[in-house]
Amino acid sequence: MDGAHDGLPDTIKALKAALLIERAKALEVAAELAIARAKASQDMALIAHQKLRIARLERQLYGQRSERSVRLIDQLALVFEDLQAEATEDELAAEAAIARTTTVAGFTRQRPERHTFPEHLPRERVVIDPPTTCDCCGGSRLRKLGEDVTRTLESQPRQWKVIETVREKFTCRDCEKIAQAPAPFHVVPRGWAGPSLLAMIMFEKFGQHQPLNRQAERYALEGVPIALSTMADAVGSVCHVLNPLWRLIEAHVMAAGRLHTDDTTVPVLAAGKTGIARCWIYLRDDRPFGGTGPPAAIFHYSHDRKGEHPQAHLARYAGILRADAYDGYGKLYLPGRTPGPIVEAACWVHARRPFFAMADIEENARRKAAGKKEIPLSPIAIEVVRRIDALFEIERSINGKSANDRLTVRRDKSRPLVEELELYLRAQLDRLSRGHDLTKAINYILKRPAAFRLFLEDGRVCLSNNAAERGLRGVALGRKAWLFCGSDRGGQRAAMMYSLIVSAKMNDVDPQAWLADVLARIASHPAHRLDQLLPWNWRRHSSLNPAQAA
Repeated sequence: MDGAHDGLPDTIKALKAALLIERAKALEVAAELAIARAKASQDMALIAHQKLRIARLERQLYGQRSERSVRLIDQLALVFEDLQAEATEDELAAEAAIARTTTVAGFTRQRPERHTFPEHLPRERVVIDPPTTCDCCGGSRLRKLGEDVTRTLESQPRQWKVIETVREKFTCRDCEKIAQAPAPFHVVPRGWAGPSLLAMIMFEKFGQHQPLNRQAERYALEGVPIALSTMADAVGSVCHVLNPLWRLIEAHVMAAGRLHTDDTTVPVLAAGKTGIARCWIYLRDDRPFGGTGPPAAIFHYSHDRKGEHPQAHLARYAGILRADAYDGYGKLYLPGRTPGPIVEAACWVHARRPFFAMADIEENARRKAAGKKEIPLSPIAIEVVRRIDALFEIERSINGKSANDRLTVRRDKSRPLVEELELYLRAQLDRLSRGHDLTKAINYILKRPAAFRLFLEDGRVCLSNNAAERGLRGVALGRKAWLFCGSDRGGQRAAMMYSLIVSAKMNDVDPQAWLADVLARIASHPAHRLDQLLPWNWRRHSSLNPAQAA
């Protein structure tokens, strides 16, 4: 045992020195690893770019032979878009790791030379106030030596312009020291795009589901050609900058006493095929029971639908979970769970759907008018739908009231209806065969009585999980536009941006205006007051001082 301690310092001072040396070595290893990861990402982006160029050249050379070639080019463009964004994220991570060391050489990713801005665009000259005294000696005899100009492409509705930010140089006549205002912050390195343009690109991609290649085509038609690689760089940079806000929203959502959750499919490009990944939503909305907490939603991406994913997402959560009957949630409801119990709240809309499929009288009327075959209707299903609809009618009358008021009405009006419904379902179950569709629908309710009756014991619980389904609606609509994610990391970036955009919409905030203002202010905003930029706080702030939100 003594041999294991040979060579270790004997004094506290020597131990501290050795610890500092080991920490420095660890930082160097982390920086070198980040550089290697950035170089690998750069190479993958370069390969994808060359494949895309080859496919486009072949199409120009041999002409259009089928629609499949068009879809192939779109697929390659999406892959390149994701890889280019990943390369930018890894480059920024490498720069941050290098900054913590003193021995590791810097890393600069090679980029294709950017074309100059079109000359027909108007120029707006913004001159930063020059220094009035010398920073070195305090002298006031400053003479202009020159100026540095940073050209930033900015966008306004139906108008493009180039903003020239000028930093004049002055030299001190007393000590010959050169003085100049510090360079402004730009989300994208070298500041080629302004915050409004970046916000538009991000909102179009993740809020309006327009891939970057389609945006680039539209901008080119407007006389402003922007390379796909340049826009992909912007996506990676913006996601890197907005990540702290995403974490604040996640903390706010997970602090709720009640959550809605659901998931939907997300096609993702895999080797030689298209895989089926998942996008999960965890949504907080206290408005139905008069809660004061602002509504917000957090999205997560996973490559599959294994139960380990929601278990990891909710590892530190304790409270009420409104979800469907997916088996992956089962371990969350186990007693004695750490850090606390999660109580299942079942969705009455999910329970109603299979009955409604056999009780849709209006659909039969439409089929009859169109001369189509009518679907068989079930009197039992019609009765069950009528009884469940009566519960929702009561809910509509108490929506927005306090939890105690809701609970009082439910115990007086809803509890008898639920008890009568359970008796009716058990009576019908004895008359049906085990394989009947109605049997499966009835067992869905009767096998989880506590989850379906929880709203009768807690006024915060809603009857349905419609809030989560509304949050996922944009993803479902977008699948037809962007076809699939180019990679798993692309899915993770999409999940982060969905969180920001959906949370802004839930608070009646224009996502694009909010993103533009946040990107313009986040660099100079104090880190300990970053919560002021969250959608619900930003709305109040901008209403009090509109000039800061412009």
